[in-house]
Amino acid sequence: MRRGLFLLLGLCALSACGVDGAPVPPSDRPDHVQPGITLSGSAKVGVVGGSGGTRLVSGID
Repeated sequence: MRRGLFLLLGLCALSACGVDGAPVPPSDRPDHVQPGITLSGSAKVGVVGGSGGTRLVSGID
């Protein structure tokens, strides 16, 4: 039991250390910007129920 736990912990430690190789440095070339519009953010919608009835709750970040 202990041996399996130690092997599992060792595997987790190795996977967190980047055993897949050295990190690749970013390119010196700037990224080419495409024309257009970029939208970012998030929207949240939910339904709330209680003694006062049901209502729709929404929000945009």
